[in-house]
Amino acid sequence: MNYEPFYRISYGLYIIASALQEKKNGYIANTVFQVTADPPQLAVSCNKNNLTSIIISQSGAFSVSILHKDVDPKLFGTFGFRTGKDIDKFAGVAYEMGSTGAPIVTESTVAWLECRVTHTVDLGSHILFVGKVEAQALLDADSEPLTYEHYRKVKKGKAPKNAPTYVPQG
Repeated sequence: MNYEPFYRISYGLYIIASALQEKKNGYIANTVFQVTADPPQLAVSCNKNNLTSIIISQSGAFSVSILHKDVDPKLFGTFGFRTGKDIDKFAGVAYEMGSTGAPIVTESTVAWLECRVTHTVDLGSHILFVGKVEAQALLDADSEPLTYEHYRKVKKGKAPKNAPTYVPQG
């Protein structure tokens, strides 16, 4: 299959995060989209194997941090290629706790939205979480959001194996 057409779909890059009791976790996502305006709702796609998927399912809340073009590369290593089963992804990262109890990454972030889950859709390998936006903030009106195309072409980034856009190399 030729995957180039898939790479032409416009995506941003985000950190999706959630918490349950004292356990916080998050992951890098490129699958976030607004599904309704009234009420304002977003959808995110999360691999079932991600710890964050379990936490969102149990807590019923998640945050979306919209990363800016000049994002600190350490965030990709931590949130994209490491598991929260082994490390505290929030150690040394600027964040705040939202009103839903979800952590919100504020470092390298243009804006954030915090959502309460309203629907879930089982997609086989992934779960689509739809959430009503409960809170939001614009942190840096002058920064451009990071796109997946910029990440791939300029930063030479790859999709982690649990990403919806992951394609095995070989």
